[in-house]
Amino acid sequence: MKIKVNTCVYDSDTISQDAIIKIKSSHLNHQKSEFDCKELIAYSPFINSHDHLVGNWVPRAGTNNPYPTTDIWVEEMKQSESYLERNRVWFNDGKFDLTKGNANLLTSLGIYKNIFSGCSTIQDHAPNQKDEYYERFPIKVIKKYKQCHSLSMGNWWGGKSAVEELKATKGKMPFILHLAEGTNEKARSAFVELEKLNLLQPNTLIIHGIALTKEDIKKCSEIGTSICCCPESNLFLIGRTIDIKTCFEFNVNLVLGTDSTMSGSPNILSEIKIFKKQFPEIPMKKIFKLFTSNAQKALFLPDSYGKLNNETSHVLLIKKKNEDPFDNLLETEMEDIELLLHQGSPIYGNQDFLNAFDIKLENYFFFELGKTKKFVIGHPERITQEIDSILGYHKDFPYLPF
Repeated sequence: MKIKVNTCVYDSDTISQDAIIKIKSSHLNHQKSEFDCKELIAYSPFINSHDHLVGNWVPRAGTNNPYPTTDIWVEEMKQSESYLERNRVWFNDGKFDLTKGNANLLTSLGIYKNIFSGCSTIQDHAPNQKDEYYERFPIKVIKKYKQCHSLSMGNWWGGKSAVEELKATKGKMPFILHLAEGTNEKARSAFVELEKLNLLQPNTLIIHGIALTKEDIKKCSEIGTSICCCPESNLFLIGRTIDIKTCFEFNVNLVLGTDSTMSGSPNILSEIKIFKKQFPEIPMKKIFKLFTSNAQKALFLPDSYGKLNNETSHVLLIKKKNEDPFDNLLETEMEDIELLLHQGSPIYGNQDFLNAFDIKLENYFFFELGKTKKFVIGHPERITQEIDSILGYHKDFPYLPF
C-alpha cells in the first residue's frame, strides 16, 4: 500500500514533500493501494509511557489537592465517590488480577482512550499479568517489564520487592516505579533511598520524580535512567512537575505519560497541549521525542517503534491544520486522526481508508464524528452499554468520541 503524504515526520526530522510510505500488511486489498493524502501529515504512532488502564474512570478523585505526597491521595482516592462508582463495575479483591471479573471492561476503556488519541503502544503500570492479558488487545500493551508501585508504599498492589523486581530484569527490560511524587521530606528523600538500594540503573524508568533536585536529575542523565512526566496529573495532585528545564539541560531521556484519568488528562493529545502550555520555551520538535523515540528507548521497544520508516507497518495520519508538522499536534483533536495503523492492521480512522484493506466488517464499530464517518477496531459501544447496565444509568467518558 502506498500513501502519498504532503509531509511526514521521521524520527523527529521532516522528510521531503510528497513522500511515499510503503506499508507492510497482510490485510491489504490490492484493488486499491494508493490514496491522495495531500492534506495529511504522517507520524509514527504515539507511545504512552505511563497509564493505569484499569483506572481510567471519571471524574478525578480527591478534593484536598495539592497534596504534599501522592501517598495521601492514594488513600483518599480509595474513599472517593469516583473510585467507589468504578468499583461497582470491578471490585479489586486485592490480588490485582486484571484477567478476572469485569476488569476487562475497564482496561478496554483505557485501550480506547489511547486508540482515539493516536497511541498504539502503552505502558500499563500495574503488577505483571498473565500473558493472555497482553495478547487480547488490538494495540501493544508492553509485557516485558518489572515494577514496583513506589518505594514509599512498596508493592502494595502485587509483585516482589523493588530490589527483587530490578534483579529479575537482568538489565534487559525496564524497571518502573513511582518516585519522589510530592514536595515533602518523604518525597525529597526517595532518590537517596533509590541510590542506596542500587536501583538507579540504565533500565530504570522513574515515574513523576517531582521532588528530584538538579543534582539528582544530573545523575539520572549520567547513568542513563529515564524519567516520565505526566504534567496534568502532577499539576492536579502536587501543583508542580519535575524540573523540566533541568531535564532538558542535562539531556535526560524524558518521556511523556497520561497517568489515569482519576488524576490525569483525558488522553495523550491533551497531555501534549498542557506540556507545551506549561513549558512554551521548549520547541515542539523536542517535545515530539517524548512520546516517540525517547519512549522507544525507555521501554526497550524494537527500532520500528517511535520512528517512521519508508517501509512500515505502523503509521498515524493526521489532518494538516498547521504547516509545521510538530505544531500541528497542538491543534489536533480526536476527529483529526484519519488513520491509525498498527502492525499492518487498521485500528482507527476515516471509513474511506478501509476500502484498501481485506477485513471483516463485523470486527469494527462504525460511527459519525461531526460530518465524518469513522471506524474503530472492536466494539467500544458494547463496553459502554455493559457498564451502563451495571450502573443502572448512562456514564460518559471524555476520551470516547461517540
